[in-house]
Amino acid sequence: MRLYELLKGVATTSLPDIEITGLFSDSRKRMGEGGLFVCLEGKNFDAHTAVPALAKKGVSVFVTQRDCGVQNQIIVPDTREALSLLWGNFCGNPQKRLKMVGVTGTNGKTTVTTVIKRLLEAMGHKTGLIGTCGDEIGEEHMHNERLAASTPEPQDLFPLLKRMADEGCEYVIMEATSQGLLQQRLAGVDFELAAFTNLTQDHLDVHGTMENYYQAKKLLFSKCKKALVNMDDAYGKRLYGEITCEKYSFSVEEKADFYADALCLRPHGTIYWYCRGQKAYRTEIKMPGRYNVSNTLCALGCVELLGFEPEKVVPLIKDIEGVRGRCEVVPTGLDFTVIIDYAHSPDALENTLGSIRECMQKGRVVCLFGCGGDRDPLKRPLMAQSAAKYADMLIITSDNPRNENPHAIINQIIAGLAGTKKPYIEIDNRADAIHWALHNCFPGDVLVLAGKGHEDYQVLAGNYKVHFDEREIIAEIVEQMKRSF
Repeated sequence: MRLYELLKGVATTSLPDIEITGLFSDSRKRMGEGGLFVCLEGKNFDAHTAVPALAKKGVSVFVTQRDCGVQNQIIVPDTREALSLLWGNFCGNPQKRLKMVGVTGTNGKTTVTTVIKRLLEAMGHKTGLIGTCGDEIGEEHMHNERLAASTPEPQDLFPLLKRMADEGCEYVIMEATSQGLLQQRLAGVDFELAAFTNLTQDHLDVHGTMENYYQAKKLLFSKCKKALVNMDDAYGKRLYGEITCEKYSFSVEEKADFYADALCLRPHGTIYWYCRGQKAYRTEIKMPGRYNVSNTLCALGCVELLGFEPEKVVPLIKDIEGVRGRCEVVPTGLDFTVIIDYAHSPDALENTLGSIRECMQKGRVVCLFGCGGDRDPLKRPLMAQSAAKYADMLIITSDNPRNENPHAIINQIIAGLAGTKKPYIEIDNRADAIHWALHNCFPGDVLVLAGKGHEDYQVLAGNYKVHFDEREIIAEIVEQMKRSF
């Protein structure tokens, strides 16, 4: 691609209109003549410092935020924004051939995006999905290498969108994360619709304060035609009052543009009425809990705002299975229930355990959980308090310890139980904790393994990722238990 074509909407330059053969933002990659390098300022490394050395290796053009002392540089206000716009141009701006839907919030993004995709597909519309549990093009599922709920970097996002457009997708439903929005990974992407689920304490290691976290989420609503906002959330109410695009509300607790009524909560699903103006539609979902009423209500509202009639959409939702790692019931054949859930924030854990407690008639709620290392330490005692609110027994263990001492993390969690009499046991090794839990549950209990959800790995020191699938561990332990009977 010629340089001037690549720079459309990004910057102007008097440099020669040369052929650009590759875009780069990692100084460790091999580059040379025809390469354009974008300098990013990171937490641990500022790529501007690498410009002189890269220039000697023959890199053709540099996009920078300041003068780096080379002739072939183009200075822009924000290189992260420029990187996204450049990748969009380099890939032919595939997002313009797609109807983009973004979902943001602390909890519920994966469930909402997945349900929207399944509903659109059930109506015959090929749809792409970009999210925590992986990326999908129609029926093809691709395991992503992103270690957390993350909006892809531009060098991954735009080629993926191009493939989705080339393969006939009409819609793309994606999780828009606060860090991805803050880092301008979605610059150049306009959304037909954006939805807000909720905002609770998380990612303060990145944003510092809840206000910064909120403002990062709010960025999505400056780039959408329509917005759907959860009015049961305090930040949602604030957002609804501040955004200026065409906006709609949804609620489980009060009247709104889309609201739920007459909930009938059951252990393995829920029945409620999906209400829109003066019309109401009986809705049955296979996902338990009040928070899944909110998630599916949001998904139904999104699909209706995309132009589909509720009379056709609502009956389809009863056939949608739950999302992997989201209140997922694991078949064991034992006389108690085992559930895997991704809940890794205080609010998410409280919602999950509260919903399970609301449906139970006998037995205990036993919760096994931990907290990730190198992440917001302030939420660790809050996680314990949330778990203690609805669980009868706590098993406190590791999650993804990364570069922190697992035992030190657990001690910070346990500090949240000060002044309570909630019984708990500490087992640092998560596999050992699962083994103990399965051997110490009683008939009628519900055992919740929280935090890992869809993940099939653990992240250890040095960000070393090892295979760790709780379903496999449970199956192995259950087989051993059955052999010993």
